[in-house]
Amino acid sequence: MAQVVVVTSGKGGVGKTTSTASLGAALAQGGENVVVVDFDVGLRNLDLVMGAERRVVFDLVNVVQGDAKLPQALIRDKRLENLALLPASQTRDKDALTTEGVARVITELREKFDWILCDSPAGIERGATLAMRHADAAVVVTNAEVSSVRDSDRIIGLLDSKTEKAERGQRITKHLLLTRYDAARAARGEMLKTEDVLEILSIPLLGIIPESQEVLRASNIGTPVTLANPASAPARAYAEAARRLKGETIRVTVPVERSSFFGKLFGRRAVA
Repeated sequence: MAQVVVVTSGKGGVGKTTSTASLGAALAQGGENVVVVDFDVGLRNLDLVMGAERRVVFDLVNVVQGDAKLPQALIRDKRLENLALLPASQTRDKDALTTEGVARVITELREKFDWILCDSPAGIERGATLAMRHADAAVVVTNAEVSSVRDSDRIIGLLDSKTEKAERGQRITKHLLLTRYDAARAARGEMLKTEDVLEILSIPLLGIIPESQEVLRASNIGTPVTLANPASAPARAYAEAARRLKGETIRVTVPVERSSFFGKLFGRRAVA
């Protein structure tokens, strides 16, 4: 049965789009049939992270409004044949999305894919509520900062009240993805510790993505980090998070960059 997962956050800039692409690619690498959907109408960044910006002809708004069929708007990834992208429009605003149109698109996607990952715009406005409305589960992306955690707490409240599941009296499955985490800074009190975030939000931990230049580097070349550098710490963290999303039980740790003996000896990462 297809799973619709909204990747959401209250605060912008926490790594939501990067996480959508990386989790989607990791699931596809594991053999799942996956589509990532950009609900951030008017901004549209998921196609950039996926390296598909030049291949966009039709988008989510075109399909919602009936100007294009779903197969015309879907962009198949060149690296993984079981990974696809449904991009957002860059020239329209979120009012172009209709409740009925989004419901129809999600229903069509459920028939074609195992996993539907919806990249939600930050905040609590219309685009965000439409992105989460049909979700079976949610990945709440947050940084270990007070403002980010507080905004995520607000999003959890919306997930418990604004989704179809909530209207039926059911609870949506929620997961916490802690991004840009630096254990040394947390130990010095410069950011919240993992246990502090978990105590505040009280939802299960899906994974901890360490702060790393590899994530930025991968985004700049238009490749999810799980494909750009699978051995890197963030790629391994996303791969493990994807496995937990599928129901596997894996102990959560903070992956660190692997270095050679000489790299450790001289206190720097060895150059490959």
